[in-house]
Amino acid sequence: MSESRKVSFPDARIGPEWGRRRIGAFRDAAAFERFAAVYEEAMGALPEPDEQRTVPTAFGTVRVHRFGTGEGVPLVLMPGRGSCTPLWRTNLAGLTRGGRTVYAVDGLGEPGCSAQSAPLTSAADQAAWVDEMLAGLRLPSAHLLGVSIGGWLALQVAIHRPARIASVTVLDPANSFARLGWKMLVVSLGSVIPGMPEKLRHRLLGWISGGIDDVGDHVEGRLIASGMRDFRTRFPAPALPGDDELRAIGVPVLALIAGRSIAHDPEKAAARARTVPGGTVEVWPDASHAINGEFPERIAERVAEFLGTVG
Repeated sequence: MSESRKVSFPDARIGPEWGRRRIGAFRDAAAFERFAAVYEEAMGALPEPDEQRTVPTAFGTVRVHRFGTGEGVPLVLMPGRGSCTPLWRTNLAGLTRGGRTVYAVDGLGEPGCSAQSAPLTSAADQAAWVDEMLAGLRLPSAHLLGVSIGGWLALQVAIHRPARIASVTVLDPANSFARLGWKMLVVSLGSVIPGMPEKLRHRLLGWISGGIDDVGDHVEGRLIASGMRDFRTRFPAPALPGDDELRAIGVPVLALIAGRSIAHDPEKAAARARTVPGGTVEVWPDASHAINGEFPERIAERVAEFLGTVG
């Protein structure tokens, strides 16, 4: 097991009073301590970041970790629901190979070291904080890569705030090209119940990962399980982009759809993704919704190839 790495949580939101203000928060102090412990353990499994920043936006402060110091347009990673920077443990080595600078983000209003301060009431608000974060990092241009809801968020930035976006890569993005499937809804609703036994919670989350026996065997799985149990998000459910919104996307898009995904019907998602002008869409038959952890090297190679064609 890796050693824990001491983490600073700036102004963590704890307790039910934040919910009345529509701010995402940990349920109570015990919930925060549980999450903080597994977050520190998970960060200890990552390479040491070259820089850690806490970036102010109109909606709160965003924790960002920089890996690498390469030239060129950087890559910014957006994690899925209930997750944060350590989700990318298996991906960072491949994505930084060749010298590209990579920024990993703890999502605003999600469990992690970012701290929401104002309600996020729409997809436009979600896109706004990402754009303001990029401005705070002094990045005039960036490639976005998101998995699951992080993919949805990356697409929303391309729709609402595209000025700084060089390209978008989405890994089995949830509720982006096709509606959520019933299994995903069961996992999403069931895994947030506070009193649910951990084994059952892990079994539900295992559906996402193609039916692995126990996500608790992996630090990323324990992190997501804690995030879903111990933290309550307070923004609206992500809305499926409209046909006109998808057709209006003007940046290059690479969509990698998992053939064994429970998030949606993969073929329907791929078909609708192909309506994005100039988009590149691939269905990976053997991948589950946990595609980033299953195929880190293949993803790194495909992303490098894609980014090489768009700058």
